[in-house]
Amino acid sequence: MLIFQLLALVGLAAGLFGIYLRYAETKRRALPIDKSPVKGNIPHGIAYAFTTGMMPWAKESTRIHLIAYLRGIGFHIGIFTAIGTVILSPLWGFLPPLLSSTLFWVLIPGALLGAAGGLMRLAEHNLRGLSLPDDHFAVWLTTLFIAVTGLGLVFEAFVVPMYIVSAVTFAYIPLGKIRHCLYFFFSRTFFGKFFGRRAVFPHGTPYREALK
Repeated sequence: MLIFQLLALVGLAAGLFGIYLRYAETKRRALPIDKSPVKGNIPHGIAYAFTTGMMPWAKESTRIHLIAYLRGIGFHIGIFTAIGTVILSPLWGFLPPLLSSTLFWVLIPGALLGAAGGLMRLAEHNLRGLSLPDDHFAVWLTTLFIAVTGLGLVFEAFVVPMYIVSAVTFAYIPLGKIRHCLYFFFSRTFFGKFFGRRAVFPHGTPYREALK
């Protein structure tokens, strides 16, 4: 078992190092200079981008496709829960039964929501046209990662597969679509700075108040 735990640890270290390299590469890129006058409050814009700006009512696409939005939320909760669960796996024997049961019932629905997303990419005409092979691979890999982690909590036979799939998933994070977990923070920060500067977001911010 120790060998497979070390394999997952190596995968995690490789993934973190790859994310660091991506981060360093992104930070080296020159940002365009915004010469427009400051009319709003930039910190408020950034705060909006990471809070209410992510709510379903803030974007037309999520208002219209609320089910898809909720599916994505559940899927991503499953992903982050699975990462934490694998990291804590050497301590599983010390977890209260209620916590183990709660993790299982978060992970399995998360995996089902991931599978639903994978099937939607295959079945829906527009999604299928927009999806690259990496999109399909990333969705099914993370779905498998969540599923074997949840099953590993209950069935010992899934513990070794969990470590193997975890190693592959962690190492793949900086290489494929999953690396959007890093670019998400850059894009939301840029969004908040850009529209906060122009007093577009948060909505209804009076000009004088925004300058405070």
